[in-house]
Parts: sequence; structure tokens; C-alpha cells
Amino acid sequence: MSQQTAQRGGTVWALVITSVAGFMAALDNLVVTTALPSIREDLGGGLGDLEWTVSAYTLTFAVLLMFGAALGDRFGRRRMFLAGLSVFTVASAAAAMAPGIDSLIAARAVQGVGAAVMMPLTLTLLTAAVPAAKRGMAYGIWGAVNGLAVASGPLIGGSLTEHVSWHWIFWLNVPLGIALLPLARLRLAESYGTGAPLDIPGTLLASGGLFGLVYGLVRGPADGWTSSLVLTGLVAGGALLVGFVLHGLRAENPMLPMRLFRSRAFAGINAASLLMFLGMFGSIFLLSQYMQGVLGYSPTEAGLRMLPWTGMPMLVAPIAGILSDRIGGRPVVAAGLFFQAVGLGWMASVVTVDASYAVQLPGLIVSGIGMALFFAPASSLVMSSVRPQEQGIASGANNALREVGGALGIAIMASIFSAQGGYESGQSFVDGLRPALVTGSAVVALAGVAALVIPAARRAARTGTETDSAAGAESDATAVAEGDATAGAGNDLVAGAGTVKSGAQSRPEPALEDVAH
Repeated sequence: MSQQTAQRGGTVWALVITSVAGFMAALDNLVVTTALPSIREDLGGGLGDLEWTVSAYTLTFAVLLMFGAALGDRFGRRRMFLAGLSVFTVASAAAAMAPGIDSLIAARAVQGVGAAVMMPLTLTLLTAAVPAAKRGMAYGIWGAVNGLAVASGPLIGGSLTEHVSWHWIFWLNVPLGIALLPLARLRLAESYGTGAPLDIPGTLLASGGLFGLVYGLVRGPADGWTSSLVLTGLVAGGALLVGFVLHGLRAENPMLPMRLFRSRAFAGINAASLLMFLGMFGSIFLLSQYMQGVLGYSPTEAGLRMLPWTGMPMLVAPIAGILSDRIGGRPVVAAGLFFQAVGLGWMASVVTVDASYAVQLPGLIVSGIGMALFFAPASSLVMSSVRPQEQGIASGANNALREVGGALGIAIMASIFSAQGGYESGQSFVDGLRPALVTGSAVVALAGVAALVIPAARRAARTGTETDSAAGAESDATAVAEGDATAGAGNDLVAGAGTVKSGAQSRPEPALEDVAH
């Protein structure tokens, strides 16, 4: 009895610690957006500087996400979680005290490094602490808290900016981080992965390539697309990313094994995720400034008016989960993406220098419904597209590609905005915003097309081929033989989001194509 009580206590503490840490990392993706006009007024800087204020975080977060997970597997997950949390907390204080826009961008980049180490380890630490039978519920709570961070980011950022100061959107992380550090040290158990060597070349190739591309896209409108620095960034960035792909095909232990993309399911959901975040992040980046700079809303008012979009997943996600269970994840994800595209298209058609909130509201609601329909089953589709022992890599890859999409979306859509308009007047802002939103709508619609490439999982569940059965049996045998906690827990990652009952066990729906690696 006492052992069960102790285990339950450890489970609760692990859930609290990892959920709060995940909330902090997720919150900093969008918390800055409603503070951008105030930051620009206080610290100066142009459009490119504002882009980097957001992208410096998302880019370092994306590039180092899988590397952070590998560090935890090799050197201890609790130890590296504490290190990442410490870096994130200190960088948050540095951002709050930044005397200029350049130092703020630098602090945001370091924040991203800390989050990249901390965030992926929250799930592995939670997996180690929670009994297998309760992992589905624990992951659901963890996911809901992270969803709350995304939904409340613009509102929290706007409220703090208006009623206290924009500095407090960063100070908020400091007491939370200081409180979590001793709790994590005392309440979380240490665990290790397979000890595979770190992929330093892959990390350098991905980091350099993405930095080059984003740098070229951000500086292009200001410096000219034919300037030597812009061309160097774009060409060198593209070349390094090609090198990253070739490295992933040939290396023994690559950060991102390219063989995973042979699965239509894995390739489809990741393409859809990257394009979804590209269109969504770029749109939120510009619309939050439009509501304040053109329509005259305060930061808090702008955050509240964004809630039908960013907060809708909290209401619709349970319905999306039920739909996913009944008809499969592919049609739900595809429908969500097309809803999001329609919502952005609506916004592009109604933005004017004096647009009422009533004419914007339908677009915000439809976009929010679309976001909710995407998020709920997307993780399940990722996990069911690979073998159980590869689910950690698959999850890290999907999260990294989402963050990459966000950074690219801000850079691309801001470039379109600056080519067609600017900050000179309300009409100039609208002139740039409208084509950017049209682009965002088209990109998200393309994501919907990519989602339709994903095989129909339920048909596979009914007609599963001998190859699938053999591959599944081989995966299970490997997981049992290795005795790896995270591999053995892989099936529980999609509990409650499309499972097929078999006796007393719950197994994820097999994808139509289970790639033979």
C-alpha cells in the first residue's frame, strides 16, 4: 500500500513538473506576438528585427529539439532537463532586462536552446514516472496544458504588456523556473536511453542550413534579393540542407533518419504539419500587429479578440478526438487544414483600415475550428506511422518541423508584407497584410492536400496485410527484447486517440503502410 502511494505521489509530481515546464516552453512561441508593437516602440528596430524576436526562439528550438532529446538519452534525462530548464530561466531574465533589440534577439535565441533541451525530455520523464495503464490520461493532461499555453499566449502577452510592461512576459518564466528546479531534482527519477552517439554533423548541417534560409528571407526585403549577403544565405542554406538530407540517408545514427520518409503516412503528416505552422504562425505574427497598429486595440483587447482562433482547440479538441476514433485521423486532419485555409482567406477578404470585429469573427472562429481539428489527431497519426521503438524520433522530428514551419512562415509572410506595404500608414499595412494572408491560406490549403496523401488507417486496420503483421510482430519483439521503457510505452502515446482493443490490451491503429526499415 505504501509503495502504491509513493508511486502515485511520484506520478503526480512528474505530471505537474513536466506540464509546467512544457507550458513555459510552448507559451514563449506566441506570447511575444501581442507585445511586438510595444517592443518596437521601446527598443526600436524594423520589421526584420521584430521577425527575429520571434524566429530566434522558434529557430533554435526547432533545430536543437532532436539533439536535446539525444543529450538526455546519453547523459541522463533528469540531468539534461535541469540543465535546459536552467538555461531557459536565465535567458528569460536576460530577455526581460535587454537594453536593446539586438540583445533581446540574442536572449531569445538562448531561450530556444534551453527549451530545445527541456521540452522533449518532459515526455520521456513523464513516461518513466507514469504506469503504463495511465499514460494515455497523463499525456492528455500534458497536451491540454501545452494547448492552453498556445491559446493564452497572445492574451497573457497582451495583458502583461498593457497593465505592467512587456518585460514581464519574460519575467513570468523566472519564478516558475526557480520553483521547478529543486522539485525536478528531488521528485524526478533519473533515466537513460540507448546511449547512441550524438549526431554533431547533422546538427551543424541543419542549424547552418535553416539559419541561412531564414536570414536570407528576413534580410531580402531590406537589403535587396540580389545583395551578396542575401544570396549567400539562401544558396548556402539550401546547400547545407541538401547535405543534411544526404547525411540522414547515409549516416549510421542520424539525428533524423531519412528512411522514415519512405512511409507515406510519416511523410504526409510531417509535410502537412510544416505547411500548417508556416501559414498559421506567419498570419498570427501580422494579424496581432494589425489589430493594434491599424484598428487601435490595446494589447489586452487584441489578445482577447484572437481567442476565438487560438482558444478554440480547448473546446473542439475533444470532439475532434471522437471523430478521429470513428472515422480515422486523416479526414479529420485534412478537414481541419481546409477550415484553417478558409478562415485565413476570409480574413484576407475583410481586412481594411476600419474593419469591425464582427466581420473578422467568422474567419477567426473557422480558423480556430480548423486548428483544433488538426491538433487532436495529428500526434496519433505521427506515432502510428512508425514502429514503436522509433516513436521518440518521429515525435521529435514532427515537433522540429512544426517549429521550422513557424520560423519560415514569419520570414516568408513578412517578406510578402514588406514588398507590398509597410508601417507607414494603416492603408499601407493593409496593402501588405492582404497578400500575405492570401499566401497563408494557399499554403495551409496545400497542407490539406498533403494530409490526403496519408493512407486510410482504418482500412488498414480491417484489411492489414501479412507484411504489416510481420513488421508489427518484429517491432514488438524488438521492444520486448530491448526492455526499453519508452519503446514499450510507445503504444500508450496514442491511447484515446484512435486505438483498437484486443483483449485486455490497447494497441494503436496500424498505418496502411508500415515501412520495412
